[in-house]
Amino acid sequence: MLPKKPLVGIIMGSSSDSKIMHNAAKILDDFGIPHEDQIVSAHRTPTRLEEYAKYAEKNQFRVIIAGAGGSAHLPGMIASHTILPVVAVPIMVYNDKSDKKEFKFSAFGGMDSLLSIVEMPNGSPVATVGVNKAANAGLYAVKILSIEFSELKPKLKKFKERQHLSVIAESDELKKSGLVKFVAKKFK
Repeated sequence: MLPKKPLVGIIMGSSSDSKIMHNAAKILDDFGIPHEDQIVSAHRTPTRLEEYAKYAEKNQFRVIIAGAGGSAHLPGMIASHTILPVVAVPIMVYNDKSDKKEFKFSAFGGMDSLLSIVEMPNGSPVATVGVNKAANAGLYAVKILSIEFSELKPKLKKFKERQHLSVIAESDELKKSGLVKFVAKKFK
């Protein structure tokens, strides 16, 4: 049975990352998995990062999901301070805090954060999902947790079944209306 206390920690380097990282929280909420969300900057709060790693272990978190953009040191640094599995989310879009009205993009379109995460040296591995794919990080955490909490397995199977049926329904709609009308309706 799933406990009420957090099993997953979701951390991000900045509040601007929350626009992406909330998708991991949505998935965990959908599966009824308690999580705790915080801002922990690898560069601006390095001692907080080390304290968070100890805190996560002490509180028996099972997984940490860490999102970061730019040089993206947060996932690797948290992995270097804990034995917990870390799932990393490289982030492309960030909000320049001097102008909150529009989104800015990282200088290298998210490749900077992706490469800085996936190229971790031996000894501090992180599992990495695609750029801005926080929902996949949430799903990966659910799969990890399903090893210990078997009640998650049928929920995961239902999730996969819903995905399958959704694709079949879209395909039937495409076949019925034709490609041009399908696109006009779907993406207007």
